[in-house]
Amino acid sequence: MPLAQSRHRATGKGEVIMEKIKYIAYGSNLNLEQMACRCPTARVIGNAKLNGYELLFRGGNGGAVATVEKKKDSSVPVLVWELEPSDEAALDRYEGWPHFYRKEWLKVRMGKRWVKVMVYIMNDGRPLGSPSRYYYNTILQGYNSAGFDSTFLDDAVRKSAKQAL
Repeated sequence: MPLAQSRHRATGKGEVIMEKIKYIAYGSNLNLEQMACRCPTARVIGNAKLNGYELLFRGGNGGAVATVEKKKDSSVPVLVWELEPSDEAALDRYEGWPHFYRKEWLKVRMGKRWVKVMVYIMNDGRPLGSPSRYYYNTILQGYNSAGFDSTFLDDAVRKSAKQAL
């Protein structure tokens, strides 16, 4: 059952509505054009850093995709999106939930407040590797439009490719 189905509230008028969720993107879903096609009602609500995690690529050389994994004293720049239930359902399909990626709930700081967010994290068992040039460029466009330092991305590609050898 998608997580969105467990987040509903009564309006007091006998109606039940699905609540929007906050979701953080760190990979290809940073790309605004891609997200506009995949999740047309999603909207960016800000930038944040995911502290205590590092960006890596898993799935084998030339076809690896982004994930985040716990690592002390590390951080990953992320975009915070607000999703309608239909957007979450589209992302579930794209991310291969629950078989390829799982969902976790974390907190990130936005300005002076902490926000509970959902994130997709790759399930265990896939080797480190390098992404395709197309996939890398999709993420790089997202980094550029968000104003993120692409050093995070380049370091993750180098580290993942090196450890895959």
